[in-house]
Amino acid sequence: MPPPPYSSDSPDPMQGELLALRPGVQLQVCHRGGSAPAVVYLHGGLGNRFNLRAQYEFALAQGWEAIAYDLAGHGQSSPYPRYSLGRHCRDLTRLLDRFQIARPILFAHSYGVPLALEWCQRHPVVGLVLVAGGTHDLAPWWEVPLIQSLAWGGRHLFRWEPLQRLVTQSISRLDHPTIQQFMAESPIPVDAAPYKSLQIFWGYHFFAQRQTWQLDIPALVISGGRDPTFTRAMGDALTQHFAPGQHLHLPEAGHLIMAEYPERINHALADFRQRCAVPAKDTPVPNG
Repeated sequence: MPPPPYSSDSPDPMQGELLALRPGVQLQVCHRGGSAPAVVYLHGGLGNRFNLRAQYEFALAQGWEAIAYDLAGHGQSSPYPRYSLGRHCRDLTRLLDRFQIARPILFAHSYGVPLALEWCQRHPVVGLVLVAGGTHDLAPWWEVPLIQSLAWGGRHLFRWEPLQRLVTQSISRLDHPTIQQFMAESPIPVDAAPYKSLQIFWGYHFFAQRQTWQLDIPALVISGGRDPTFTRAMGDALTQHFAPGQHLHLPEAGHLIMAEYPERINHALADFRQRCAVPAKDTPVPNG
């Protein structure tokens, strides 16, 4: 699928604008008004708002209100002096207050999932779409030493494009037509901030303070069979904590599932959003 043609008369909707939410913090934000509930897109670690281009543009085409933005320390947003999920949650709250958005659907990928889970503990949501991310065991054994070495300077190796392709190929399908655009818009960062920000997820365990946890929130959990970081079993386990919860597993998908199978994910999102609009007493409980 070739990228859509943009011109001065039809600017790229992912261009966004830099918003100052509080002193020292500026976030690059894409927002378009439309019908409620708004869909808010949260990218993962080392990513940016472009990771969710296919889903954001789909929302605009449907006439939904939508937001996609670069988390602090990523893309074109400013970094934090210190990172925490609490800071990310507070900025998400400020951002939604800015646009007077209440009870959104949060669509989160990878490390964006813990942010969505933490935020919905204190704020009402219509539903959650949780893609390739969970509640604990988020960092495979090799991630910590690798990310530390990249933060210390090894990240500059990614200025070499063949290495970018090799790493992307290890977690996704380079032969898929949308992955080429994904790589062009979301190269592996060569700045230090995104690597430093990942440390807040090492050892993260959502259930550390929540021994029993069940949410009466509709949730769609999405996993890929070729994703080495979020397995089908992890998706099944996460789904069980929601009533109603549904698990969509695509056996041939990798970690970048929303870019590999944009039509399938967008169809699932549209179906989920429509189902969330049904009053809770009439909402059928899907088979997990």
